[in-house]
Amino acid sequence: MNQIQLQGRNAIVTGGARGIGYAIAQRLLQSGAGVCLWDLDTTALAAAQSSLSPLGRVEIQAVELTNADAVTSAAAASISTMGHIDILINNAGIAGGNYKVWEYPVEEWRRVVEVDLTGVFLCCRAVVPHMIGRGYGRIVNTASIAGKEGNPNASAYSAAKAGVIGLTKSLGKELAQTGVLVNCMTPAVIQTDILKQVSQQHIDYMLSKIPMGRFGRVDEAAAMVAWLASEDCSFTTGSVFDLSGGRATY
Repeated sequence: MNQIQLQGRNAIVTGGARGIGYAIAQRLLQSGAGVCLWDLDTTALAAAQSSLSPLGRVEIQAVELTNADAVTSAAAASISTMGHIDILINNAGIAGGNYKVWEYPVEEWRRVVEVDLTGVFLCCRAVVPHMIGRGYGRIVNTASIAGKEGNPNASAYSAAKAGVIGLTKSLGKELAQTGVLVNCMTPAVIQTDILKQVSQQHIDYMLSKIPMGRFGRVDEAAAMVAWLASEDCSFTTGSVFDLSGGRATY
């Protein structure tokens, strides 16, 4: 593992109790950062805190990311507890079911968009003023190749992740002269529990699109995020980084 220097930095990682979020938190801790895990699953949060604590400082917050007041309160609590927040990793997300657009249940559509896009907006809205005040920050959003290409039978997820890409570009330009940099990664399928939310047919479709012939690993995603969250990432903002095994090259 290449060492990324994050000593003295503190990070919020949404969806940090499992999967990609957990791997990102682990990599940030190994690089010297303190982390605050945000998740809705209190049991998984406690387990993650217990297993990650030997690596460094780990705090937890149970947060409903679609609730603006809850996100604002969680941000204030994390800043108070940690002293300052330098890094925001907007990783939490849900896949939703597999439906044709005209058959998509309206409430499920809304939930996917609320979690995957509005949640990112609310977290940025809550944390960015603190970062501006300190003159430093790194925000990394987890989008998806689906947001670039549009996966069939996954319109809510694809639309929400396309929105995350657009939000990243807009916010990156708004903050370009503040010391706060904003980027996103667009993974193809990463082997996590989110695959339990979709059909085997859809999984097979996504795998067929990856030239490397395999799914990505959580540690590969964490390695990319660690650099984007570091001071070494200094002249890159509003950018999109593919992690797709060759599926997307633009």
